[in-house]
Amino acid sequence: MSAARLTAQIAALAAVAVLLAVLIWRLTHQHEHAKAGEPAPTFTLQRLDRDTVLDLASLRGKPVVLNFWASWCIPCKREAGVLEQSWQRYRTRGLTIVGIDANDADADARRFMRAHDITYPVVRDPNGSIAADSYNVADLPMTFFVDRRGRLVGTPIRGAVSDRDRLPAFRSGLRAALGS
Repeated sequence: MSAARLTAQIAALAAVAVLLAVLIWRLTHQHEHAKAGEPAPTFTLQRLDRDTVLDLASLRGKPVVLNFWASWCIPCKREAGVLEQSWQRYRTRGLTIVGIDANDADADARRFMRAHDITYPVVRDPNGSIAADSYNVADLPMTFFVDRRGRLVGTPIRGAVSDRDRLPAFRSGLRAALGS
């Protein structure tokens, strides 16, 4: 066996060992999602639909739905219409739906918004740190509900809220956020 080949094999084994260590660390250090009744982790992020920022704390007093998504996410495409319909139906009751685009290019996110006629506020989490670190979002889409006091309510929904098996939980989360 040549020295170059042996070096390449050792480097490949080292890379696999590093990846395995990272995987084990992530699995053992993942925290649960924030629980109902706890304050929603706050953030200030750049809006994609306007040239301003959105601070979650500024929405205190309003029920809020936080939906983490990305333009390449197939389930995100399926649920976009239900989120927009909910925004149109309940915004007169104070509901704000905030779309949080995680790890997308601005152009891709804006193209998604246009394709799905999204009119509710959308912000960009450019490196996914709010999704991963504050809300422990591992999969997209993921939806959280916040009541008027700024506390998480209901059960977080992993997957498209429009799917038949998740739609009842989405409606329940909306009721909890709206206080009805």
